[in-house]
Amino acid sequence: MSSINIKDRQFVSRLIYSVLSDRMCVREAILHFPKNKKDKSIKTAYHALVHREADETLRARDIEYREEQDEYLEFLAELLQKGESVPKNIIKEYEQWYPEPEELIPLSDNMKSIIKKLCKFLNV
Repeated sequence: MSSINIKDRQFVSRLIYSVLSDRMCVREAILHFPKNKKDKSIKTAYHALVHREADETLRARDIEYREEQDEYLEFLAELLQKGESVPKNIIKEYEQWYPEPEELIPLSDNMKSIIKKLCKFLNV
């Protein structure tokens, strides 16, 4: 399980806590996310934060929804702080909405190499 990096998970946990305590906005936290593309727990936390940002209008109108969503993010942060995985059922819920790019468009190895070089050139 070399794709699991406990330090990355703990870092993501700190980002979530920073958002929950209003020390950092969601957009800033997302920009600081580790580039670990294999850890499904980190990807799930990323999408949960994106979801929080997308729900900003609803969160402003519905206090109960906001509190429930914040408790959910705190739950994810607690798991990640301990280096634990997000439960598989939660990961599965997010995976159905956010398929991997390679699942959308199968790429040849040559095309992957070109895209990697382009991303590096664009500093992405």
